[in-house]
Amino acid sequence: MAIEATKTNTSNWYTRLIDWRETHIKENHFLVVLSIVIGCLTALAAWALKSIVHVIQHLVTNISDSGLNYWYLILPAVGITIASLFVRYIVRDDIGHGVTKILAAISQHKSIIKPHNMWSSVVASAITIGFGGSVGAEAPIVLTGSAIGSNLGRICRLDQKTLMLLVGCGAAGAIGGIFKAPIAGVAFTLEVLMIDLTMTSLLPLLITSVTATSLSYLLTGNEALFHFDGYAPFAVDRIPFIIVLGIVCGMVSLYFTRCTIKLEGMFKKLRKPIWKLVVGSVILSVLIFFFPPLYGEGYEAIEALLSNNPNTLFEQSIFAPIQNNIWGIVLYLSLIVLFKVFATTATNGAGGTGGIFAPSLFVGCLTGFIVAEGLNIVGIDIPISNFAFAGMAGLMSGVLHAPLMSTFLIAELTGGYDLFITLIITSVVSYLTIVTFEPHSLYAMRLAQKGELLTHHKDRSVLTLMKMESVIETDLDVVYPEMTLGELVKVISLSKRNIFPVVNKTTGVLIGIVPLDEVRNIMFQPRLYNRFTVERLMLSAPAKINSNLPMEKVMDIFESTGAWNLPVVDDDGRYLGFVSKSKIFNTYRKVLVHFSEE
Repeated sequence: MAIEATKTNTSNWYTRLIDWRETHIKENHFLVVLSIVIGCLTALAAWALKSIVHVIQHLVTNISDSGLNYWYLILPAVGITIASLFVRYIVRDDIGHGVTKILAAISQHKSIIKPHNMWSSVVASAITIGFGGSVGAEAPIVLTGSAIGSNLGRICRLDQKTLMLLVGCGAAGAIGGIFKAPIAGVAFTLEVLMIDLTMTSLLPLLITSVTATSLSYLLTGNEALFHFDGYAPFAVDRIPFIIVLGIVCGMVSLYFTRCTIKLEGMFKKLRKPIWKLVVGSVILSVLIFFFPPLYGEGYEAIEALLSNNPNTLFEQSIFAPIQNNIWGIVLYLSLIVLFKVFATTATNGAGGTGGIFAPSLFVGCLTGFIVAEGLNIVGIDIPISNFAFAGMAGLMSGVLHAPLMSTFLIAELTGGYDLFITLIITSVVSYLTIVTFEPHSLYAMRLAQKGELLTHHKDRSVLTLMKMESVIETDLDVVYPEMTLGELVKVISLSKRNIFPVVNKTTGVLIGIVPLDEVRNIMFQPRLYNRFTVERLMLSAPAKINSNLPMEKVMDIFESTGAWNLPVVDDDGRYLGFVSKSKIFNTYRKVLVHFSEE
C-alpha cells in the first residue's frame, strides 16, 4: 500500500508540474529551453564518446611501436566480441545503422526512440572503435542525440510534430558537438533527416547546434578537428579538374553505397551470430594487418594527407618498401579505398557498432589525394592538399546525398573557408553523379525500398505518416458462402453499409465480396431466398490490401483498380476490414493540416 501511495503522489506531482508548465510557459519559449538542454546533453555525450575512444586506443595501440603489429590480428576481434556481447545480452536490441533508425522513427514510429539509445550506442561504439573497428563514432552519437530529444519530449508530453523537431534538434546537436560544426548540424537535419525547414523549426535547430558546439569548444579547446593551413589559393583555371574530382567522388560513392548494401545482405544470410562474428572479425583483422590506416576512424591518416605526408600511412605495414615510389603510393592508397568498405561492413556485420561518417571522410580524403597525384603524374599542376580536402566533401555528399551539409562540414572541420567554391563544386558534382544511379542515400535506401521513407515531397510525406490502423473500417457485416439469400437479406436489413465481405467461417480467409447493387434486383423476391446462396452471388474483390502495405502503395492500388472500397487482409489472407478512399482523404487532410502548421 505504501508503494502504491508513493507512486500516486509521484504521478500527481508530475501531472501538476506538466499542467503548470502548459499554463505559465508558452510552447515556443519552452522549445527554446529544451533546445538548450538538448544541446548541452548531446555535447556531453559526444565528449564522453570521443574521450572513451581515445583512452581505449591509447591503451591498445601502444603495445607495438615499430615493425609489423601482429596485435592487429587480435585486437579488432576482441573489441567486436565485447561490443557484440554487450548489445546481445545487456541492451538486447539492434542498435546498428543509427541514422537509418532515426529515419524509421520519424517515418514509422511517431518519432519515438527507445530510452536505451541515449547511452547504449555510446558504449558499444566506443568499444568497437577503440579496439580498431573501421567505423565512425558520428552515427552512434547522432542516434544518441536524437534519442535524448525524443525522450525529453515524451517526458514533457509533447505532440508528435514537436517530438519530430526535438529528434532533429538532437541530431543537429550531436553533429555540432562532435564535429564543432553548428551549420553542418542544421544542414544534416534538413538534408539527411528531411525535417521541413520553417522558421518554427529553424530556430530550435540553430540553438541546439550552437549550444552543443559552444560546450564542445569549452570541453576540448578552440582548435578545429583537422589542421589544414598548407593549401593553395583557389584558382578559376582549376575548375575543370575540380569537376573531374567531383565525378570521381560520385563514382566512388556509388561503389561505396552499392558494395555496402551487397555486403550487408551477405552478412544477413549468416543466420548464427557466431558465424557473423567469426567471418567479420577475420576480414577486419586481416585487412587492418595489411593496411594499418584502416584501424579505427582513420582521422590520423586524414591529417597526414591534408599535410601532404602520405609516408606516415605506411607505418607498421608490409608495404613500407614502396613508400618512396609515387606509383607505389597511388597503388597502396587505391587498395585502401577499395577495401575500406569491406572493413566497415565487416565491423558492423560482425556485431560492432559504428557509422559511415568517418569512413566516407577517410575514403574521400584518399580519393582526392589519388586524383591529384594522378593529374600531377600526367603533367597537370594540382595542389594535392586542396584535392584531399575537397575529396572529403565529395564523398560525404555522394554517400549521404547531402551536398549542403558536406560543404559546410568540411569547411568547419578544417577552417578551410577560403576554398568554399572548391567544396561547393566538388559536393554538387558528386551528388549529381551518384543521384543519376541511386536516388536515395545509403541511410535512406533501406526504408525507401520498403516505401517507409519520409521525404520533402509533401504528399508522400503525409501518406507515409498515415497508418493503416487509422483508416481501416471494421463495421462491415461479415457473411459466409453457405448462407442463403434470405439470410443475406436479414443481414442487409440491419446493416448501414452497402458492401459485405464473404469470409470462410473456419479460417477467416476472405473469399469475395457482395456489393448491395449485385443483389438489389432479387432481394425483394422471397421465392428466390432459398434458391441462391452467397457463394453464387459473391464477386472477387478488385484487389486485396495487405495490412502491412505503406499508404503510398495503397493509393497506387486504388488508382490502378478504380475502386472506392477495398478489403484489408493479413499475410495469411484473413479478413481484417475495409479501407475506403473517403476515409483516406479525410485522414489525409487532418494529417496534412497538422504536418503543415507553422
